[in-house]
Amino acid sequence: MDQLAPTEKYSPYLFFSAERWAEFRADTPLTLSGEEIDRLRSLNDPVDLEEVKRIYLSMSRLLSAHVEASQLLFRQRRAFFNVGDVAKTPFIIGIAGSVAVGKSTTARVLKELLARWPSSPKVDLVTTDGFLLPNEILRRENLMERKGFPESYDVGALLRFLSDIKSGQSAVQAPVYSHLTYDVLPGEFVTIDRPDILIFEGLNVLQPGKLPSDGKIVPFLSDFFDFSIYIDADEDRIHDWYIARFMRLRETAFRNPQSFFHRYSQLSLGAAQAIAEGLWGNINLKNLRENILPTRARADLILRKGANHLVEEVALRKL
Repeated sequence: MDQLAPTEKYSPYLFFSAERWAEFRADTPLTLSGEEIDRLRSLNDPVDLEEVKRIYLSMSRLLSAHVEASQLLFRQRRAFFNVGDVAKTPFIIGIAGSVAVGKSTTARVLKELLARWPSSPKVDLVTTDGFLLPNEILRRENLMERKGFPESYDVGALLRFLSDIKSGQSAVQAPVYSHLTYDVLPGEFVTIDRPDILIFEGLNVLQPGKLPSDGKIVPFLSDFFDFSIYIDADEDRIHDWYIARFMRLRETAFRNPQSFFHRYSQLSLGAAQAIAEGLWGNINLKNLRENILPTRARADLILRKGANHLVEEVALRKL
């Protein structure tokens, strides 16, 4: 995994092939059907039951151990402070990675697997898309071509949301984003009410901000995570997946007259391909190199994808 492990001796990670990682599933049951996987996976993401068996069941078992350890520590800390009934806080899992790398599929599949543990935990999923600044503001600030970059988000709202969740508050609202209109939906929210586990997915969720010289406490999104996952792949592969997805959307969702990208469905094949290449090179590749990839080594677990979106290597941070 290139610069992550200059030498085995000094790397903070343990590295496993996908085949070796699959062995850690042990007796974790497969609780998803092929039809459910088809429903959960994103466009152009061919994850199937075999990939769930190889990668996700071992992840589910690992996360189960982390959640149990967190709950034990919570009980011990409550006894330490000699306090009574204090609501336990949700276990928060952050998922980061480039556009088109498969974060959404990973998040949705993981949500379903975790919710089907024998203890039947309440599992919610929130993406950072809803916390993007409205297009009106992005246009005014000349940030439309920086959409998805850290400065295009309402960071204060993101931090307030995670702080409220981690504080055990009930009925915390998260704004809703429409991929059809490519904008935040004004006045629309999803309510998150004290889940046992919250999966929080987004491009830059592992990125730290600038540290203040005066030593003031400045929270980062990742400060609220109990476990973090980075979905990784070579630039060339992500590029190909992005272009393929764009061209597929050109034939499907973009044909909706209400779509923000409807105009692209009217272009010739060559013109649409040129638009996709421009969006990749001028926006998404820049964001990957400047903001997303530098956060990879902050993750607890890294899933390295190869051909066809299949994970070929797993890196787990040492304890």
